[in-house]
Amino acid sequence: MATVPLFTQFPCKTQVPTSSNSKLQSKSPTLVTVNPINRRTEARTAVHRPEFKVRVSDVNDEWGPDSSERGSNVSVAEKEAEEAIESVEETERLKRSLADSLYGTDRGLSASSETRAEISELITQLESKNPNPAPNEALFLLSGKWILAYTSFVGLFPLLSRRISPLVKVDEISQTIDSDSFTVQNSVRFAGPLATTSFSTNAKFEVQSPKRVQIKFEQGVIGTPQLTDSIEIPESVEVLGQKIDLNPIRGLLTSVQDTASSVARTISSQPPLKFSLPADRAQSWLLTTYLDKDLRISRGDGGSIFVLFKEGSSLLNP
Repeated sequence: MATVPLFTQFPCKTQVPTSSNSKLQSKSPTLVTVNPINRRTEARTAVHRPEFKVRVSDVNDEWGPDSSERGSNVSVAEKEAEEAIESVEETERLKRSLADSLYGTDRGLSASSETRAEISELITQLESKNPNPAPNEALFLLSGKWILAYTSFVGLFPLLSRRISPLVKVDEISQTIDSDSFTVQNSVRFAGPLATTSFSTNAKFEVQSPKRVQIKFEQGVIGTPQLTDSIEIPESVEVLGQKIDLNPIRGLLTSVQDTASSVARTISSQPPLKFSLPADRAQSWLLTTYLDKDLRISRGDGGSIFVLFKEGSSLLNP
């Protein structure tokens, strides 16, 4: 028939009854239908999740050390602060002891060997506590007027000797430093019964190391006498170990004093006398071994020691 081949082109599904062929059903493989949604879920749950750990150091970095470490740091800081305060107090005590030891030594001229040894020991202790180990890097502290309180430089001793004249004495020896222009002025002021006068040298300095400067003197200056406000004639003077009474001739001295005052007024109106210093003898060097706002200790040629107090310092008052 012509219609038979037409039907054969379509698939035919034949259902086998379960009741008539139970053995066939038991032997056939079991098919498990897997939901694709469940498979994706399992894939997600199987992904490895990284573990995050919190380190104690991270917490410390964020919030600082714990209380025990903070307590330890505070203790260390307190101890360091106490040691710093004790060091400052010890330095101030040594400075006052040095100033007291210098009293009555006439800048070292009349110091006994025992006093010199005591002063040298105090200077050594202060140098070990120098708050400015590189003083030439703190030139602002060097600037200003410094009063010489003690020296071991024997070259100054003849000048300091009171035997130069019974009526004239060295009133002050000072050094004025200008760190902006790198200049130094050394000055000696003489005081007499009628007037005061001064002799000074002007110099330039060059920094050669954190402690050392080279000084080149350029000019000497003799200042004009300045009248003393109140002239007092002493009752006696000592000449070559002999005490001379001035009371019998006080009237004569008063007349001479008036004449000298007139001459001094004339001289005071004159400008200071300046002169050049020879270059071959006008150089020196200086080491600053201690420096603060009140005290300066320097060592010069031949190991000479110079102790200077800043003008206005309480150390100048014994």
